[in-house]
Amino acid sequence: MSKLFVYNTLTRQKELFEPINSPHVGMYVCGPTVYGDPHLGHARGAITFDVVYRYLLFLGYKVRYVRNITDVGHLENDSDQGDDKIAKKARLEQLEPMEIAQQYTNSYHQEMDLLNVLRPSIEPRATGHIIEQIESIKSIIDNGYGYESNGSVYFNVEEYAKNYHYGILSGRVLEDLTSNTRDLDGQSDKKGSLDFALWKKATPEHIMKWSSPWGEGFPGWHIECSAMSAKYLGNFFDIHGGGMDLAFPHHECEIAQSQACNHHTPAKYWLHNNMITIDGRKMGKSLNNFINLKEFFTGNHPLLEQAYSPMNIRFYILQAQYRSTLDISNTALRAANVAYVKLLNAYKLLDKLSWQLGTEVNSTLELEIESCIAECHAGMNDDFNTGVAISGLFGLTNFVNQFHLKQKDINSISENAFNHLISTYKVFFKDILGLKEEKLVNADNTIAALLGFYQEAKANKQYDKVDLIRQVLKKEGIVVKDLKDKIEWAYEA
Repeated sequence: MSKLFVYNTLTRQKELFEPINSPHVGMYVCGPTVYGDPHLGHARGAITFDVVYRYLLFLGYKVRYVRNITDVGHLENDSDQGDDKIAKKARLEQLEPMEIAQQYTNSYHQEMDLLNVLRPSIEPRATGHIIEQIESIKSIIDNGYGYESNGSVYFNVEEYAKNYHYGILSGRVLEDLTSNTRDLDGQSDKKGSLDFALWKKATPEHIMKWSSPWGEGFPGWHIECSAMSAKYLGNFFDIHGGGMDLAFPHHECEIAQSQACNHHTPAKYWLHNNMITIDGRKMGKSLNNFINLKEFFTGNHPLLEQAYSPMNIRFYILQAQYRSTLDISNTALRAANVAYVKLLNAYKLLDKLSWQLGTEVNSTLELEIESCIAECHAGMNDDFNTGVAISGLFGLTNFVNQFHLKQKDINSISENAFNHLISTYKVFFKDILGLKEEKLVNADNTIAALLGFYQEAKANKQYDKVDLIRQVLKKEGIVVKDLKDKIEWAYEA
């Protein structure tokens, strides 16, 4: 099995990936909060951990991938004040909260399917695990790190910090956090300004609430992940992932809760994907540059000059290492589509290549091919660096095109080298990077017929028909290639 190195946010360094119970791997990723249409941030997180999941499977690990759905407890200001976002939207639209949650869960699944993101092994919902969350809160209280106040329960950060490092994941210092937090005004139920809600007392008009030892209420945002990850992966599992914006406070609070409840940090490796900017600016509704995935796919947004397909978006995201900032622009997306189409066209040529035993092996050519193959693997083994892996794939693309056009003799490499090239390209393009063909998926017969008419018209010097067929195919994103001995088609970049 290849040596895989991952950057662990907890230790702030790259580490050799060694599963706790190899070959079994437990991976928990914070999934969507289902109160709005999926956007590009959702896409980057989902694609990042989709590739992690795919590559671990490729390496031969047995992965239990858990990605949660937050359908209750995510408060309006992401801390412990305000309205539950789903409940608020339900009131505005006069629907049941679960209708809102299901509506946006369906939307999320549809968009992720278009992006070719694999479904996780388990996708638990917060509302389906209220009992587990209550039990976790009881343990935290029993261990001296939680307290009830006026029907709500809070985590006592100051008490926790006497025995554990609060800030170990994010690098924050408790004293600095305290000094930058406003003093309590005497109206709060919390003992300390940094304390966060484990359970919130529901007001009479609140529509999402459950019975608990502390009265009717609903869980805080952070406790759901602690309870669900422990239920399905145990108290100590391999990978915990999410966006960099979740490192603090969400993941920091998860660590504190797990330590307080189970006396153990929940995960061995913490992986965080970076943020997305639009033309150099942070994406946000106040800046009028917030673009959801449907708008990207249709082009229906003032900032978009055209529609961008799901594979265009997926490929663009994969070009960057997941921990780097990714800036989106029309120019960059168009360039990414050109690159994606180049890989796709080469992928479609693989089954057309044929090898026969040659007289002499060109060892130099074989070494060049093996170097590109090694680059693909080296990129993925270096903290899932898909950008480097794609670079290696482009190197292989050049060989595929040269062999197809007979610019290089395919029979001058060994059968093993030929098979290695073909299998590597297919596995990295389809199985690891998760790319696929989008356009005219089942139209090969139609295209073949049109090319037959094209060839006949050309032979009869009916150039008006030749031009017409070219125009028809061009509208569908297809270009005709007149080679010396045959006619072929390819996607237009």
